[in-house]
Amino acid sequence: MIQNKKQIKTLDLFSGCGGSSCGANESGVNIVAAVDAWPLARDTYIENFKNISFYCDFIENINPADIENKVGKIDLILASPECTSHTCARGNNPGSESSRMTAFEVLRFARILKPRWIVIENVVHMRKWKRYKELIDTLEKELKYQVRVQTLTASAFGVPQSRRRLFITCDKKEMPPVITPSIRARRKTVKDIIENDADYPFSQLVTEKRAKATLERAERAFSEVGKDKSFLLVYYGSDAAGGWQSIDKPLRTVTTVDRFAYVKPSDNGHLMRMLQVPEIKAAMGFPSQFKMPHGTRREKIHMLGNAVCPPVMEHVIRSLTHKPQE
Repeated sequence: MIQNKKQIKTLDLFSGCGGSSCGANESGVNIVAAVDAWPLARDTYIENFKNISFYCDFIENINPADIENKVGKIDLILASPECTSHTCARGNNPGSESSRMTAFEVLRFARILKPRWIVIENVVHMRKWKRYKELIDTLEKELKYQVRVQTLTASAFGVPQSRRRLFITCDKKEMPPVITPSIRARRKTVKDIIENDADYPFSQLVTEKRAKATLERAERAFSEVGKDKSFLLVYYGSDAAGGWQSIDKPLRTVTTVDRFAYVKPSDNGHLMRMLQVPEIKAAMGFPSQFKMPHGTRREKIHMLGNAVCPPVMEHVIRSLTHKPQE
């Protein structure tokens, strides 16, 4: 018989503001608890998910047995361990091994809670970590999970962003399925997230104070698309792809900093503005009703850039849990 998904009790570790839980909720499983150390993420999470036991503390300080005693047997663990120290997005800052080691907290929880399924999401650079093989070996050899590792691109699941992430799916009973792109998902682009009817303030692109590098990026865009079309600039941070992109493609990876500027032609020269929080939220695949009333603009962008794209997690969980029970 098919597993009754409402009976699948799910724990979200490193939940952030709730990207994985949003996807899990759409997949039909029962989210019963979440863990994250950032109070602002907790406040946003509980605005959107009611009747969830939320543990706002560093994961090392939490006893998994306490969670089980409160909410009952856990069937599925979702986990997005700290990723900044795995990726080039940290710039020149050296990675923190203590940050990377949070991935092993997932093993501690799995040893005690013994869920049937685990989904670990992280940046693709995690595979280069010196202890990555140890993590996989422990899941397979000690904890007896069958493990499949895949890299998934969010745009293949109806998300208007070309975000690539590593998904480690684990099942106690059988090999997890290959996750394939959603055949029903329409390919979305930047055009799908731009709120042209909103009254967001623009400024002149070309001014004496504008950074030379920014104007050079704009000139590269003009040489490709002409001066009568809108486009995006990579306004902050480095970019190896010319520093701009077409709005006819999915957005490049959203990060935890305010990165993209929308440029459009006008009768008075080109105007620009940064993408706004609702647009970035849409680029991550969050539903429009997802509430973010807490925090500054910068903090909201940080929460979104640190999140899991809900439609991708929804698809992963649906694929993993649509299984006949033995």
